[in-house]
Amino acid sequence: MKRCTLDKIGSVTLRLGLDRHAVLGAEIPAVAGTVVAARVLNAKTRYNTLEDVHGRMVPLFPGDVIAGALGHRDALQGYAGEVPASLAPGDTVQLLNLGGVLGVGARATPSLGEPFRLEVLGSVLSFPRVGDRVGVPAHVGAAALPAPAGGPAAGELPPVVALVGTSMNSGKTTACCALIGALRARGLRVAAGKLTGVSLRRDVLEMADCGADPVALFTDFGVVTTSEENAPATARALIAHLASAHPLPPDVIVLEFGDGLLGTYGVHALLSDPAVRGAITTTVLCAYDPVGTWGGAELLRERYGLAVDAVSGPVTDGPTGVRFCEQTLGVPAWNALSCDPSIVDVVLPAKLAGRTAAAASATGFAEVGA
Repeated sequence: MKRCTLDKIGSVTLRLGLDRHAVLGAEIPAVAGTVVAARVLNAKTRYNTLEDVHGRMVPLFPGDVIAGALGHRDALQGYAGEVPASLAPGDTVQLLNLGGVLGVGARATPSLGEPFRLEVLGSVLSFPRVGDRVGVPAHVGAAALPAPAGGPAAGELPPVVALVGTSMNSGKTTACCALIGALRARGLRVAAGKLTGVSLRRDVLEMADCGADPVALFTDFGVVTTSEENAPATARALIAHLASAHPLPPDVIVLEFGDGLLGTYGVHALLSDPAVRGAITTTVLCAYDPVGTWGGAELLRERYGLAVDAVSGPVTDGPTGVRFCEQTLGVPAWNALSCDPSIVDVVLPAKLAGRTAAAASATGFAEVGA
């Protein structure tokens, strides 16, 4: 064991509550979620920050020692890398995303340049037994929120609005935040979460800034990167957690499905899961252009039996896309940047959309089957 001072701590480790004065071990389990201390080796002028445990984007410089967690990333726009087969002090890893996810195999991209390279110093040790000096490699899953018994079918759920997109950066978070603000303006209690993607708290922090309480991210349940295998169970736990908020349950739950409908982060698995799909009251599709809008709507209808209730995203930025959505697809087009509050009447059952929070808390719930 050896000691080191962590200059910056990635948000992926938030729930562990790491101390800057860390104890490191030479044994590094090469599995997703293992917390690693590493030293930054190169300088960057783009994509050169780390989201810390306070939600701040802090710049990284050569020589900085950071704490992150092993994981994979398969971004359409950005770095793609994987968990190494083995890892030891002195090896080199790369920073795959802003949340502190570390892996290998990433290549330079035209927009972001080379990724940060880091020298591995060791695993960050935790000491789970009071008074015991034997440390174990810390893991993100060790501080996961407990999964409520029974998942989202444990009781009645409020209306759930799902925002899905054709790809990353298709306007999902912007639409989530605008919708949350409109719902809060109606006096409704809103809970919100992000179900899929790679660990980064920025999106759910924006949702909280817009009035959602509580908010949750899949990382809160011990997952660094979602996949077809782990996304359904994590989503069921997250939805149940939001629905059981205290002291008062939410009137509405807003959920962002990160990445796109055809991505690799588990959106397909979620929409194929009876409990998750059955929880969805309303679906908002976010897309760039008419082709993506049409394809996304067809995919949702044919593969999952879900109708698109509204379209948002860049396709709605001008009159041409709006006409396509409304005249060709017959679906309302909502531009989230306009902050049009009428979206509430589109996405919520009429008996809830027109009521105050006090009335809504006693009606408008949909029972979800197992």
